[in-house]
Amino acid sequence: MLIGIVKLCFEPSMNTHGLTIPLSSSAFAKLSVGDKVLLSGSLFTARDEAHKKLVQYLKEGRDIGFSLNDSVLFYCGPSPIPAGKICGAVGPTTSARMDKWTPILLDHGLRVMLGKGERSTEVVTAIHEHKALYLTSIGGISALLSRCIVSCETFLWPELGPEAIFKLTVKDFPAYVAIV
Repeated sequence: MLIGIVKLCFEPSMNTHGLTIPLSSSAFAKLSVGDKVLLSGSLFTARDEAHKKLVQYLKEGRDIGFSLNDSVLFYCGPSPIPAGKICGAVGPTTSARMDKWTPILLDHGLRVMLGKGERSTEVVTAIHEHKALYLTSIGGISALLSRCIVSCETFLWPELGPEAIFKLTVKDFPAYVAIV
């Protein structure tokens, strides 16, 4: 079974799109639900605590240090970095936990999210209204996904530990279009 999942994630299929971040509007137009994408560029991780702080900063008009419009928020908290590795395991976390903050982030320009699992009706509607994109990645293969990481750095709020925002530079990171 695991071999089948790994093949699904790491081997190209008929509807595979290589995408470079930031994603252009024309890239969105080519995508359909179920398509596989291979992301290259920078992702910013954000879990629950980072979402709370992002929303607080945006409401206060404070700078967050990156453009939501040009970024992908990856619902992930990398595990500690093993000796000799670029990054620890990078599996997606349950996206529904971020749903209470997602509409606000979309209102502030967020266009692309990456996580796992379903989204609330409110978030699905907001994604459609903002012409945004929700990608999913397969859980349970986080050590394999870390092989797609070219660099990893703590970007914001290191005091949050694994819930800090990390900037991950990725090459051919596999995901699937869930909502477009």
